[in-house]
Amino acid sequence: MSMNVSQGGEDEVMVDINTTPLIDVLLVLIIMLILSIPVQTHAVKMDMPVGSPPPKEIEPEKVDIFVDFDGSVKWNGNEINGDQLRSYLKQAATANPKPELHLRPHKLAKYDMVAKILATSQRLGVVTIGIVGNDQFD
Repeated sequence: MSMNVSQGGEDEVMVDINTTPLIDVLLVLIIMLILSIPVQTHAVKMDMPVGSPPPKEIEPEKVDIFVDFDGSVKWNGNEINGDQLRSYLKQAATANPKPELHLRPHKLAKYDMVAKILATSQRLGVVTIGIVGNDQFD
């Protein structure tokens, strides 16, 4: 809104544009645009599973197999011989859930003994066996 005040008393022609009708038309157009936009729904469509949740997995037992430098083998700290090792490995292969076997050879243990344990476990069907303590060989 502008106002032109004449100082000399003469009637002067107003040369300023009257912007009030222009602003009114723009406001009406903005309101019509806002009303014509569809209402946004903020819902996310997801396919949710139906039924009961799956049962929690049972944590497998962890078994430590120690191979000492003199060739003796320990199953969870108990010293065993070759026949006992085979029977324990058979039980581990058929157990449900299958236990995790951690083979821990001593730094000075013979490779032959470790390789025999790995071959026997593979032959008997043990699939979860790992060599632990590799940092001592660096």
